[in-house]
Amino acid sequence: MAAKLTTTPGQTVGPFFALGLDRPEWSDLTRHNPQGERIVIEGQVRDGDGRPVPDAFLELWQANSAGRYDHVADEQTDKKLDANFLGYGRVATDAQGRFRIKTIKPGPVPGRGNSLQAPHINVAFFARGLLRQLHTRIYFSDEAANASDPLLAAIEDDGARQTLIARGAGSTYRFDIVLQGEGETAFLDI
Repeated sequence: MAAKLTTTPGQTVGPFFALGLDRPEWSDLTRHNPQGERIVIEGQVRDGDGRPVPDAFLELWQANSAGRYDHVADEQTDKKLDANFLGYGRVATDAQGRFRIKTIKPGPVPGRGNSLQAPHINVAFFARGLLRQLHTRIYFSDEAANASDPLLAAIEDDGARQTLIARGAGSTYRFDIVLQGEGETAFLDI
């Protein structure tokens, strides 16, 4: 008779994840000189008590400036891929919970039912104490397309919706992540 296997219990990321996962150069998605408008996103991660989270990281996935992902599932052949833009990055927080990302502003991408999504960056968030990563998006305050974005429109609470919007204009945006409590960032159930 075969031995019965049991599921390994979930574990948090732990305090040592930075040793294998932190790649500082990955916070600069412009390092290979891609096409598009260069932007910087700066922010801070805070816990429910307002304290900085010094040992977290964000993984980013975004479309290029034309609105196409560098992924086989993106079949938009009318939009060109940019060989100098991978659309993926990672950034760790510093001792004050701060992060800084250099990237390009993504183009709009198709959504369900022929809708068009406003330019955004998908974010997976990892930190000690989380059994699973959290997911959110970064939208841009100066994008008129936010008004018709299907995901933003689906969030009824305006305060929650505003937590997904990076503030700024031009080349620098501010996007803070609050893990819980007042001003908590809207996280997506994926």
